[in-house]
Amino acid sequence: MSPELISILVLVVVFVIATTRSVNMGALAFAAAFAVGELVADLDADGIFAGFPGDLFVVLVGVTYLFAIARANGTTDWLVHAAIRLVRGRVALIPWVMFFLTGALTAIGAVSPAAVAIVAPIALSFAARYGISPLLMGAMVVHGAQGGGFSPISIYGTIVNGIVEREKLPGNELFLFLASLTVNLIIAAVVFVLFGGRKLWAMGVVEEDTGSTPAPAEGTTHAGPAATPGTGAGTGSSPGSTTPTPAAAPAPSPAATGTTTVAPPPDAPTAARLTPARIATLTALVALVVAVLAFDLDAGLTAITLAVVLSTLWPEDSRKAVGQIAWSTVLLICGVLTYVGVLDEMGTITWAGEGVGDIGVPLLAAVLLCYIGAIVSAFASSVGIMGALIPLAVPFLAQGEIGAVGMVAALAVSATVVDVSPFSTNGALVLAAAPDVDRERFFRQLMVYGGIVVAVVPAAVWLVLVVPGIG
Repeated sequence: MSPELISILVLVVVFVIATTRSVNMGALAFAAAFAVGELVADLDADGIFAGFPGDLFVVLVGVTYLFAIARANGTTDWLVHAAIRLVRGRVALIPWVMFFLTGALTAIGAVSPAAVAIVAPIALSFAARYGISPLLMGAMVVHGAQGGGFSPISIYGTIVNGIVEREKLPGNELFLFLASLTVNLIIAAVVFVLFGGRKLWAMGVVEEDTGSTPAPAEGTTHAGPAATPGTGAGTGSSPGSTTPTPAAAPAPSPAATGTTTVAPPPDAPTAARLTPARIATLTALVALVVAVLAFDLDAGLTAITLAVVLSTLWPEDSRKAVGQIAWSTVLLICGVLTYVGVLDEMGTITWAGEGVGDIGVPLLAAVLLCYIGAIVSAFASSVGIMGALIPLAVPFLAQGEIGAVGMVAALAVSATVVDVSPFSTNGALVLAAAPDVDRERFFRQLMVYGGIVVAVVPAAVWLVLVVPGIG
């Protein structure tokens, strides 16, 4: 049995044990990396650790640390209130706001993980507050980032178009961008419908207490944050009012008014107020965006530096923040990616790609390359996979039976749309940023959803972009 095949079988065993025995997959992957690296690939410790994702480790720790502080001092609550006001109380619009916000960030040049690192914690805090599926919100953020990711001035777009030019292949920058945007927009729409979007539309308009209203009179009932039409029969003050609503006053039916009164928790009168700590935290979040987008600084190092500054100024707010860093997620992601690095070092990924490239049927080779790009990218660098697969496709593209423009777009979409996987950087950020969730259950949801995307999307883009022979 070849070393490459052994390494793939060991990966399968890791998945099986982690699923059936509830052992952290990252810990298993570290052990597998050591065993395969030493016994099969003849790698020393330096070779094994070459695949350790140090940059992702810092991003996960830094971003979750910073937003743990933001949650502790109430800044994320303030942002949730601001988001509700921005969309005039329509909660159903928030997932789409997050989709287009991350898309805009990547389209103008932000690295996809950096955009997700900025938006995901805010989006998922909102989801936790209003009972929105974290899978829905996380998917909207990631697909938004990938939807804008291939604009002509974006990082992904520049890299892929550069590879196409270097390999002397026909290219179409606008087609590549629109293909990615369309696919991710369609997927986002499907996810929105399937995972609670219709229920959010049914909620209508949410009237949220802005914090200027005094505490309600004793006996007044409010609907909780997850109130839905038919259950929001409580009473409360209208926004901006300075007079509490009497307990005996009847509440209008949500069906009649088209609104749902969503009352904040008992401490919410202070949630809409800007304190010095919240102002400093908001400034830190803006500084993170500017540092990443304008100065191309590392998102993880910048986030952890800003978190340390806030911790020094307000230690009482951040005392427990270090404990809220998503350490189990960090172990999981770093372990799996270290093992994938061993696979890369021993040539397993190249071996699989070259095996597909030697197939004599161009259309079959094309769909298999799309699937290899999707599967490997779910665990590794999307840019790295695109850089490896596009050159592998050159020999049969040169035959003229496959359109180069459609094939490049299909490979690009297949290798990036799967970043919802919890093993990819974007998926890991979503998993780490979700507050108040059963993290193991959310991990399984992301893994199943990522598996569905891996299974369906490469075939779909192959059928639409490659089979017609575009380009």
